[in-house]
Amino acid sequence: MNHPVTPELKAAAWSGVGIPRKHESAELHVLGQATYTDDIPEVQGTLHAALGLSSKAHARITGLSLDAVRSSPGVKAVYTVADIPGTNDCGPIIHDDPILADGEVFYIGQPIFIVVADSHTNARRAARRAKVDYEDLPVILTPQQAKAAGSYVLPPMHLQRGDCEAAFQRAPRKVQGQLFVGGQEQFYLEGQIAYAIPKENKGMLVQCSTQHPSEMQHVVAHALGLHSHHVQVECRRMGGGFGGKESQSALWAAAAAIAAVKSGRPVKLRADRDDDMMVTGKRHCFFYEYEVGYDDDGRIVGAKLDMTLRAGYSADLSGPVATRAVCHFDNTYYLSDVDIRAGCGKTNTQSNTAFRGFGGPQGAIAIEYIIDEIARNLGRDPLDIRRLNFYGKEDRNVAPYGQVIVDNVIHELVAELEESSEYRARRAAVAAFNATSPVLKKGLALTPVKFGIAFNVTHLNQAGALVHVYVDGSVLVNHGGTEMGQGINTKVAQCVAHELGLDLDHVRVTATDTSKVANTSATAASTGADLNGKAAQDAARQIRERLAAFAARQYGGDAADVRFFGNEIHVSGQSLPFGEIVQKAYLARVQLWSDGYYATPGLHWDAKTMNGHPFSYYAYGAAVSEVVVDTLTGEWKLLRADALYDAGASLNPAIDLGQVEGAFIQGMGWLTTEQLWWNSLGKLMTHAPSTYKIPGISDCPQDFRVKLFENRNVEDSIHRSKAVGEPPLLLPFSVFFAIRDAISAVGGHKINPPLNAPATSEEILRAIAVVEAQ
Repeated sequence: MNHPVTPELKAAAWSGVGIPRKHESAELHVLGQATYTDDIPEVQGTLHAALGLSSKAHARITGLSLDAVRSSPGVKAVYTVADIPGTNDCGPIIHDDPILADGEVFYIGQPIFIVVADSHTNARRAARRAKVDYEDLPVILTPQQAKAAGSYVLPPMHLQRGDCEAAFQRAPRKVQGQLFVGGQEQFYLEGQIAYAIPKENKGMLVQCSTQHPSEMQHVVAHALGLHSHHVQVECRRMGGGFGGKESQSALWAAAAAIAAVKSGRPVKLRADRDDDMMVTGKRHCFFYEYEVGYDDDGRIVGAKLDMTLRAGYSADLSGPVATRAVCHFDNTYYLSDVDIRAGCGKTNTQSNTAFRGFGGPQGAIAIEYIIDEIARNLGRDPLDIRRLNFYGKEDRNVAPYGQVIVDNVIHELVAELEESSEYRARRAAVAAFNATSPVLKKGLALTPVKFGIAFNVTHLNQAGALVHVYVDGSVLVNHGGTEMGQGINTKVAQCVAHELGLDLDHVRVTATDTSKVANTSATAASTGADLNGKAAQDAARQIRERLAAFAARQYGGDAADVRFFGNEIHVSGQSLPFGEIVQKAYLARVQLWSDGYYATPGLHWDAKTMNGHPFSYYAYGAAVSEVVVDTLTGEWKLLRADALYDAGASLNPAIDLGQVEGAFIQGMGWLTTEQLWWNSLGKLMTHAPSTYKIPGISDCPQDFRVKLFENRNVEDSIHRSKAVGEPPLLLPFSVFFAIRDAISAVGGHKINPPLNAPATSEEILRAIAVVEAQ
């Protein structure tokens, strides 16, 4: 029997979300037609700026001669701290981060002055000609040195639950040790850039490659001694951000704006790659000291961890990074008794900042390292020890910071991956290979992920959007998120198209602009689509409700029964083109634009007690990696990687799969090849792709299997989806621990290899030597 297909059934089957859609700028990217900040046509009279940088890690400036700079070809002006009209500060939280050095420098690469010239090349050449006299001051370079000296940018933080000492007394076994995990350069393809254009009546337009236009607006306004309404910041897209353009784009925006105000001309400041890497902060490196008690089965009964971050010379975002690290030490494991401390070590290096994961990866890798050691000490498969310590569903389900975990799917997700990756069979095959291979050793590891989604600072979890419907039925959207290639504009457009029942080509998203949506949060913490998608949905829903009420008045029926799908409005048995109803609504004076707003509900956090409900929900995942290591050279190869990621009810599976793949390779680079190295004078020597090695195509596994886990978010997120920006970066923990497993095979898995990250060939050989010696 055939049932009639009703408008309700058609509406239920139609969807603008949950389906693969190409990135809204994909064709522009491929054709080289996407406009980045440096591609914006320059206004007549535009000047170009460069920064003069410190050559000392810590020193007083006793003399500064800029005559040679001023007399260089093409130079129009040189500006120092004395020329800043307003506040000399670009710190996002603590105001301890000068735009230009004022009598003292704190790291090699700190800006001292701004050169403005008729070309980019002339400005850069002139900046090298300054004569600076210094009086050297004591230098601290590593987190270990900072801890020993008691040198911190912020007071240390402490999270405690239960009684660790009593737990250690009960525990029949203990493991303790140290670990060092290095930082990571964001290495966005488009470097830092700002283009400042003076406008009438003290106005200033700043075209800027930034994840946080509102923060740039505030910093520029303060630097110029103006109000926020004088400053407009716009960003159409970035060529990558990864956290490096959240707070650290402020220096470049402020310097360009200062030069533009002082010269009265438009000024573009575009960082050369070497200068970018010398000036800007990276992912924080961490030094860990740990002590963990566990029982004979491998279940953890007490854990004590002391983490020291290399914050650099100023606070920047180190406080929130440390907080997230503390809140992710548990990863997927229930820890009944914990004592977790974190100190943000003040060092004479670049001020470290946000990087994809924002402290979460650094917190979680510590517990994974510890569990890996416990398994080896007991002669057990690490997966079995991991599973034994997983959070429970009804009990053992409260995080150390007090949040009850209500969405735990790690058991089901890991079971699915264990089967699909053929983990047990491959474990046996790896052991068989190693038994007959004295030089090449294979390693295998399965590691899980639980990652909290929300800004730890509660008030940042809000967003706004504007939606305009024009009389021809086309739709224009503006929201507070920024596009850095991750596809936020595509997802937001999908949410609006879905709400109005339109195909995606009816919706266009415009550049993020502080004059359109005000007081925006950074596009960070994996919240971009969650927050801005909800805000845009709210705006579109209001327009839809107005159109539904109008259609019901015109054609009869109840507004609640009007359906929007397939580019049509279905009312009282009729199907009418969306544009036709819109034109009639306009003539009837129905408002066809709306603002939308969203604030994540249910969040609270006490920074003093480090307790609360900081996260809206958790994203889960797991990965299996198999490597082969040459024990004579330390070279290694990732043979196969299987990743399973929980994106909830994915808004766009194509984009989400791409995000998982990219995050996996980026995280693998952090843990294996991307080594930041400062010499004894404090100079970063790995400041270009010639010395700093991000993964290449040859580093990707030939067999790379990535899949999204079937799930729906238990929280009312945008269409029950989950964030996908940061959490997958933790999946390549499996690569690091597979390498450690291969090294362990050298000693018959009797010795815990002391492997630090990044696991470069040199580090691998060092760990192999220790295993062989023991």
